[in-house]
Amino acid sequence: MDYNAKSLSADETILYPNHTGQALNDLVLAVEPNYWQNCFALQSLTIDDAASTNYTLTDHKLSLQIPQPLASEAMIKIQITYTLNLPLIQPTNPTVTRPRIFGYDSRQINLVNWYPFMVPFINGQWTLHDAWYYGEELVYDSADFKVNLKFSDSTPPPVVASSGELVATSADGTATYTLTAGRAFVFSMSPDFQVDSVKVGDVTIYSYYYDYSSFDIPGRLSLTTTAQALQIYSQRYGPYPHKTLSVIMGNFPDGMEYSASYFTSYGYYNLLAGSPTNSIYQLSVVYLAAHETAHQWWFEQVANDQALEPWLDEAMATYSEHIFFETYYPAELKLWWYVRSDQYDPKGWVDIPIYDGGGFRPYTNAVYFEGAHFLDDLRTRIGDEAFFAFLQDYLNQENGKISTSADFFRILRLHTQVDFSDLIKKYFKNSH
Repeated sequence: MDYNAKSLSADETILYPNHTGQALNDLVLAVEPNYWQNCFALQSLTIDDAASTNYTLTDHKLSLQIPQPLASEAMIKIQITYTLNLPLIQPTNPTVTRPRIFGYDSRQINLVNWYPFMVPFINGQWTLHDAWYYGEELVYDSADFKVNLKFSDSTPPPVVASSGELVATSADGTATYTLTAGRAFVFSMSPDFQVDSVKVGDVTIYSYYYDYSSFDIPGRLSLTTTAQALQIYSQRYGPYPHKTLSVIMGNFPDGMEYSASYFTSYGYYNLLAGSPTNSIYQLSVVYLAAHETAHQWWFEQVANDQALEPWLDEAMATYSEHIFFETYYPAELKLWWYVRSDQYDPKGWVDIPIYDGGGFRPYTNAVYFEGAHFLDDLRTRIGDEAFFAFLQDYLNQENGKISTSADFFRILRLHTQVDFSDLIKKYFKNSH
């Protein structure tokens, strides 16, 4: 990594085991940096140690023709060397359909979806959706990561936040990070980062925030909230799977989840730093931290097609905020419903894809907020015992997989005989 030049060179090896149940004649990788002009430059590609030029790269889709079919349960090795010239982040440009977190600004560099990765093979086809103006479109298989990072020029090097656990630093300054069963490995780095941390059991939670303008107030509030959320979600859903969890202040408007890490909003931090006793600003920082922490269960452990069925992680994460507030701040639960959801008079079908949202606010009203109301109504209908037994079983059965609405309702019906068909008709466009 050349921090000052905002560029990097990478040597990547992918070991892909074919668990699809059928022989594969081609492979598809997502290359998100190729959305930006002159950002991604492929230097070389080999398949099972043989150089290959039999590929096409269009937008963010890298299609590989392989020399012979890859049998079910066989392994293939893909090696790619490439360079990245990072783009300037444009977080407020509403016309940009590509992701708006990757790249650099005056304060930090964010490496998100920065490496080519194998996309899932679902129902007989490779699953890679186009980016949209809002929401997330990528679908991730679970993978194990080992990442070596070395800075070529920066003196001193920036503070680095990551998805992985730092397990070694060599004499030449190369840092080695590992992550087991993760969906998406990220780095964020800045010379301005201050770092606080706290331990919850054997998990170390880090909070990275800018070292000026009283950002320690929201930075530490997010740290405390994340620790509390990790505890209650571990009790209600199941164990947190990693050794670290990084909370990263991002210089863009909203939050965003990744493996063992999430970005939180500069806007929320800035408001609270400027008015630290404002209860609404405090509430906003707390619910965002509770929401993004919940994605470590509903995205990280149980994945879904974020483009076509975003409610499976976003409604679940939003309702997890409710579980957080009823546990730690029950007196604020009614205010949370209003500030988070009901002031927008939410309506719309919960199960719409991102492409049918009709804009950011109508989309979040339907998927996030009506989704949370559905889950609350469902919980009231079937009772707490059945509701939380279902969530624990859902996590257990779908952990490491890419879940669907059909999986959700199939497992739900194992835990209750109560009729909730009227709730399906009220909230869902499609029957389940």
